[in-house]
Amino acid sequence: MATAVPGSAADEAVDELAEGLTPSTAAAAPVAVPTGVPGPARVERPHLVLLPGLVCDAAVWHPQVEALCDIANCHVIDYGTRDSLRAMAEHVLATAPAPRFALAGHSMGGRVAFEVMRLAPERVTHLALLDTSYHPLPEGEAGAAEKAGRLALLATARAHGMRAMGRAWAVPMVHPDRVGTPVFDAVLDMIERCTPAHFEAQIHALLNRPDAAPMLATIACPTLLLCGREDGWSPPWRHEFMRDAIAGSTLVVVERCGHMCTMEQPEAVAGAMRAWLAARR
Repeated sequence: MATAVPGSAADEAVDELAEGLTPSTAAAAPVAVPTGVPGPARVERPHLVLLPGLVCDAAVWHPQVEALCDIANCHVIDYGTRDSLRAMAEHVLATAPAPRFALAGHSMGGRVAFEVMRLAPERVTHLALLDTSYHPLPEGEAGAAEKAGRLALLATARAHGMRAMGRAWAVPMVHPDRVGTPVFDAVLDMIERCTPAHFEAQIHALLNRPDAAPMLATIACPTLLLCGREDGWSPPWRHEFMRDAIAGSTLVVVERCGHMCTMEQPEAVAGAMRAWLAARR
């Protein structure tokens, strides 16, 4: 069964998500040990690599970096203008802070995580897939409609700017109660920091996404599947499919939450991730 997690209040000030936020690594403060006195054995914290979604940056993971910095060294990936999921995954593997690491992907980041698992599953100790999916671009009219919709958003971004595009695109991406709140404004700020060139590259990657369904059964590390109850883009039933296909995986459905779960319900997401990082297999 899926675990339903009640959402926490997320409409408070979001000054931490200020413009210019860059990928961060949380580091522990050094502890002084008197000379000659043996100290406790040092326990290395795991490395946690965090993959943002479409037109997102480190701000999308900032609440979790803050909440989990006591148990993990967090590293948020910047894809640059790479225009394929495989190239993004290769970049993750080339820049990961350690040979083995926990991996979490939100939305498009989940697609990148699948490609990391395809290329180097032995390097991933834990896998978290948030508000994401596994299916390729549909054939026929459905695929043509998706492509046309994405290219129309790109045209808006080029003609009127990324924030104008975001005002249209982001409304169905959050719970209806979030529209017009500081959380929604933080989402728009993040989108505005992205450029049309980055947006175009990521659209190209998503339109050429491979089918990840066949590899679900091969995933053997502790796996968390998490989504918002009201996520209409990557709905709970898709995560239920992945839960059933990945042996031993856990599904958490966050209440009163849309697609942007890490920003909409940061405490619920961080709590689920804390439990996931503690899992052993």
